[in-house]
Amino acid sequence: MRLLQLAFLVALASGLSAILIYITGVSDLDGPFRLSSEDLEALKSLQIHFQKCVSANGLGLQAVHGRDNCEVSLKFPEDTIPKWKDPKTGELEGLSFDFNLCEAVATWEQVRNSTTILTREFIDALPNGWEEYAWRRINKGVLLNGCENRTLCMEKLSLVLPDRPPYTPRQFGRCAVIGNSGDLLKTKFGKEIDSYDAVVRRMEHLYRNFTEYVGTKSTFRLLNRGSAKALDKVAELYDKGKEVLIVKTTIHDIMNKMIREVPILNPVYLMLGASFGSAAKGTGLKALEFALSMCDTVDMYGFTVDPGYKEWTRYFSESRQGHTPLQGRAYYQMMECLGLIKIHSPMRADPNRVVKWVPSHSLISAARIASEKLLRRVGAGSSDPLAACSIIGKQQLKGKFGLSSGSRKAAVEHHKYVRGATMYPLEHSPGHGLLCTVPLT
Repeated sequence: MRLLQLAFLVALASGLSAILIYITGVSDLDGPFRLSSEDLEALKSLQIHFQKCVSANGLGLQAVHGRDNCEVSLKFPEDTIPKWKDPKTGELEGLSFDFNLCEAVATWEQVRNSTTILTREFIDALPNGWEEYAWRRINKGVLLNGCENRTLCMEKLSLVLPDRPPYTPRQFGRCAVIGNSGDLLKTKFGKEIDSYDAVVRRMEHLYRNFTEYVGTKSTFRLLNRGSAKALDKVAELYDKGKEVLIVKTTIHDIMNKMIREVPILNPVYLMLGASFGSAAKGTGLKALEFALSMCDTVDMYGFTVDPGYKEWTRYFSESRQGHTPLQGRAYYQMMECLGLIKIHSPMRADPNRVVKWVPSHSLISAARIASEKLLRRVGAGSSDPLAACSIIGKQQLKGKFGLSSGSRKAAVEHHKYVRGATMYPLEHSPGHGLLCTVPLT
């Protein structure tokens, strides 16, 4: 009996040892993704600052802690009356929206170091980029599968592709993104908007009769699918082709025909966007993404649903049913309280308004590192920006694109930080890696 007991104890000890070795091995394999006490403290501090920021600046919105330091719910006051109905279910939009701060911090900080213009070098650097990625980009959508000749389709795509990015991170200082909310008619923001270094507008908004409210300056215009189909009409609106047109969706046969046959003076580029998941959609978000990829600071006008809203209206036309206005308002508030943007509206009309309790740059940086580890992002925890590169290609620096001798100091510093590499987001890639092209040495 004693012999059996001894054998049992030896077997038990061996089993425990094996389990311990296995756990240790798994932990070692998890090395780059293991959160330290400093990481956990950074995420906790971010959550606290975020909740205080929303309470101080959210005009009634409240941030409620979720199951962990990443999850948060933004709740509207109970007397808010939702108006938008889901076209599939008929249900009214809710008053509470769940977000993931870790996902937002990791993704947006990556966007700020990336370019959001589709280029030839991006497609060249992708494995089978022209045969697969370019082909899918041409044929996106059920009604657009008319390109049977791949060579011809790729020629069409190349019409609006620069060799390298025409704009670089930190190229502009102060930027404004303008929406179409009817609330713009309640405050005369025109002169204020025109004072920015660059102004990004959406789609084909007609602003000539509303200049005292929305200004006249327009550096970039982001076009959706419908606008791209009428590119010649859109281009007629602008002053001598100075405004740059950014098409955010797939290219179209109609658009290609116009580029070839209609004298469009405007530069036209396609947007290469990051993936934000289901919690953030729409042309407004893409406009902010584009601005954040090349500006130091970004302010937004004409997007908000402030207290007392009854329906979504556009400043240049009659009332219309908006798309998830409360969800958009909540997401933009999250962006403001992560220090990404500053919201302007009739309820926030003071241009010198200070956004209280915004996390410091050092806290955002620490939270980004922790978030990348938690989300198992490519290059998580590394101080080397090239560690996030899933694909690295070589580039020959020549031509008119790139940093000029008169570039802003912030742009030059960024160029040095990434060692001259150009970083592109890889849509829907595992680990949210980047495609990076580095200079030939």
